[in-house]
Amino acid sequence: MTRKREKQEPKGFTDRELDIMSVLWREGSGTVTEVREALGEDVGYTTVLKMLQILEEKGAVGHEQEGRAYRYFPLVESVRAGGRALTRIVNKIFHGSAERLLATLVEDREFSAEEIARMRSILDRVERRGDDG
Repeated sequence: MTRKREKQEPKGFTDRELDIMSVLWREGSGTVTEVREALGEDVGYTTVLKMLQILEEKGAVGHEQEGRAYRYFPLVESVRAGGRALTRIVNKIFHGSAERLLATLVEDREFSAEEIARMRSILDRVERRGDDG
């Protein structure tokens, strides 16, 4: 099978699917055995295989033959999946308030001056974008 990017976006991932997608995003690809080892938990081979098959049915991963095994690779970008997940969290947990989410993320944590400057830069960019519209 050739690597083909799917247009259809999966609706969302279960916790276990997200664990597997995280491995594929980090490593770029993996066989069932490689993904299973990267999970670092006592997860059965057939469980990982079934989850990869489900993710493929959802359009989130593809595969190509590699010897006797399949090598699976992500078809959706982590940033897009993360953005959708954060939107769900903002809506369901923070009642649509990105400000509440931001407060939860930054309060009671220590940041370097460089990290704070980068965060301010992001907020400044958002503010300028709002001034343009």
